[in-house]
Order: sequence, then C-alpha cells, then structure tokens
Amino acid sequence: MPRDIHLVDKIRLLRQFWRLERRAPTYAEMLDLFGYKSKNAVFGLLRKLEDAGYVAKDSNGRIALLSKLTGTVRILGSIAAGFPAQEEEQEAEAITLDEYLVKNPDNTYMLTVRGDSMINAGIMPGDIVLVEKGPRPSQNDIVVARVDEEWTLKYYVRDNAGVRLEPANPKYKFIRPLRSLEIGGIVRAVIRKY
Repeated sequence: MPRDIHLVDKIRLLRQFWRLERRAPTYAEMLDLFGYKSKNAVFGLLRKLEDAGYVAKDSNGRIALLSKLTGTVRILGSIAAGFPAQEEEQEAEAITLDEYLVKNPDNTYMLTVRGDSMINAGIMPGDIVLVEKGPRPSQNDIVVARVDEEWTLKYYVRDNAGVRLEPANPKYKFIRPLRSLEIGGIVRAVIRKY
C-alpha cells in the first residue's frame, strides 16, 4: 500500500528550513527534515514537488527551491510617488512578503476586515490585517480586542478613566469596556488587493 506523503506538511517544513538557512536542504538534511530512512523516499518526494512546481534540479542534480515555495518577490528599485522621476529598472534583491511583513511568525495571524469603522486609518472592508499576539499595546496602536465578549478592531487609547477603543470613522463612538477587555494582538500590516 503506498504511503501518504502529506505534501502540504513537507512544503511547510521546506519553507521553515529556507527561512532559517536561506538555501535548499541537502539530500541528507532532507532525510532528517522529513523523518525518512532512505534517500529513495527523498527522491520520490522531490519528483512530486518538482511536478507541482515547488522545486527544480540544476544540471548537477542539486535542488533549487522555486519562488512558489519560498514566496520570494524581486525588488526592482524604487518609484517616485510625487513628481515623476527618471528611474532605471535595477534589481536590488529578492525577499519574501512574509519575511518583510512578519517578524514573529509563531505569534502572527491574519484576519479579514468587515465593516468601515477604521477607514480613516486606511483599513477598508475586505482588507486583511496581520496581527501579532503577545506584545503590550502602546498608546494609539491598532488592536484586535475582545470587549465584553465581542471582538473588534480599534485604536487602543489609555486615559484617566482607563482604556477606551477608538474608531477611525466619525460615524462611530469610542468603546469603553464595561465588564472585560482582552487584547488579541496588535495590527502590524494591512494587505489590500486591487
């Protein structure tokens, strides 16, 4: 009976290895990484990953992790957002978006925004926010908070009366907890597709 190789799990392990080492693992490292006992198992997995477009082999048989796996995007330079400027395309480096946006992957999660209470902060309905759990919020951080058993996204403001959660839309009033307040994390980035 063929063994189920859980390709999604293997891709996740390869991504973790790449984030730490910034290179593809060797065949011997893949034995340990995937818990395999034979190189044939590694070769079989690599064939499946190659067919799926996650890895490629060079002419020497070495493995290259492709951008579909690493999530890298090339930075080509800069662009003027004011007056037009003459810029030449100049490849600077390649980074992953999660490397750029996520500093603490184990404590970061994403949420899709519903509602318009934060539009003046540049957070629109349908946007995705990256939220980091753990750190204490500072004054005016945008937080995910559970107030009296309801979750919301607002500015964190501490004043003489305690904590209040401020919207970024004049249609809404601030919220002051009556019974309980739990901070679910601080918004670190907003993602929007056009």
